[in-house]
Amino acid sequence: MKVLIADGVEALCGDLLKKNGFEITEKPKLTKDDLKAIIADFDILIVRSATKVTADIFDLASKLKLVGRAGAGVDNIDLAAATRKGVIVMNTPGGNTISTAEHTCAMIMSAARLIPQAHGELKQNIWDKKKWMGSEL
Repeated sequence: MKVLIADGVEALCGDLLKKNGFEITEKPKLTKDDLKAIIADFDILIVRSATKVTADIFDLASKLKLVGRAGAGVDNIDLAAATRKGVIVMNTPGGNTISTAEHTCAMIMSAARLIPQAHGELKQNIWDKKKWMGSEL
C-alpha cells in the first residue's frame, strides 16, 4: 500500500510503516493543487493540521482507504466527504497529552516567576533583581 505523508511527522512514523511493508512518500508543505495532482496514487494519507482534506480532494482520491490525522482534531478533514467515499478517518487523541501538560507547567512557572516581564526589561539593559523575584513555586 502506498502512503502519502503530507505534513511533517516524527520520523518514527514513516520508519514504522516502512518496516511493515508500506511504500512511503513524504511531501510536507504540499499546496492544495499539488495534493490534488498526486492523491489518486495513494491508499493512505497522513496529515497534521496544515493540510486540508476537502471534498474535492476526496473526489480525486480513487484509491484512498484511510486518512490518518497525527493529532487530536479532525476539523481539517471533510468527514461527510470521507464517509461518502467510504474512507476511514482516524486521529490520535491524547498523543500530545504529556507535551501539553509540560507546556502548561512551563507557562505557569513563567507567569509565577514573571519571566516575560523580566525578559522585556533585560532586553532594554535593565535588571532590577528585586522587582522580578516573582513567587516561589
